[in-house]
Amino acid sequence: MTLINVTDMPLVDLDHLHLLAAALCAAERGWPVIPLHPGTKRPAGHPERSCPGTGRCADGHRTPEQRATTDPQLIQAAWARTAYNVGIATGPAGLLVIDLDVCKPGEEEGAPDGADSLSALCERAGEDLPPTYQVRTPSGGRHLYFTAPPGGRLPGSVNRLGPHIDTRAWGGYVVAPGSTTPEGAYEVLDDAPVAALPHWLVPLLIEPSRPAATLAPLLVRESVTRRAQAALEREAAAVVCTGEGGRNTRLLEGARALGRFVAWGEIPRDVVEEAFQAGGEAAGLSAAECRATIRSALDWSIRTCRPRDAA
Repeated sequence: MTLINVTDMPLVDLDHLHLLAAALCAAERGWPVIPLHPGTKRPAGHPERSCPGTGRCADGHRTPEQRATTDPQLIQAAWARTAYNVGIATGPAGLLVIDLDVCKPGEEEGAPDGADSLSALCERAGEDLPPTYQVRTPSGGRHLYFTAPPGGRLPGSVNRLGPHIDTRAWGGYVVAPGSTTPEGAYEVLDDAPVAALPHWLVPLLIEPSRPAATLAPLLVRESVTRRAQAALEREAAAVVCTGEGGRNTRLLEGARALGRFVAWGEIPRDVVEEAFQAGGEAAGLSAAECRATIRSALDWSIRTCRPRDAA
């Protein structure tokens, strides 16, 4: 067990130490953690739209998933002065977490919540779920932890298994027990060992295959910096891989992320537009929808981005 070295820490309250212990406990299980803003579910650190492109992000923005760690020294340093909530990066942790939500206010009376939907799914499949580690959320929902199957990277999902059932895997995170929000605390409901994800659920979590789509190689110009090119390749590829329901939003986010590089003179606007146009169309969006979204996103980002020296 990793001991908390309180002699090297400033005076903190018990809640602060409790959160640090929660982060270290998750790390000891081999689950990389990220700091979340105190009392919230939002990752700490700068968002991609305001990435300074320096330090750890010199070669491109590092996402919370990429910054997650199990290093006790880094964890103690991060939680030394701030009572961060704790996030677990599910993909790097080798986890798939089934998130069972409760019904939202205003929904039809008697509508199934996440637990009801999961029970109905198991009944239709003629299968049961094994006992596993569970966490109760402040809203009254539950997180069911499973080890992800080897040999692939399952993405997260929203309502794919049924109403009010989300999953967290690669590209996502869950709030760890011990964290609190204004609605309450995340608490361990069942401390059973984490079970393997039942094999019958795996096909239900795999997105239907689409014809392979590839982007034409980016035209390398002397006027394109290495970090701008890396960011564009990463963002355009992410658009191609986004499924129906999130494609336009991902295209908007990607183009906004590149707008600052255009404003800073690190990449010509036409190179960005061409790459995202190809990526959006490869993902299944219409040409007109891609053009409108890219133009709006770049205009906004260029207009609102901070000067490079101030970023």
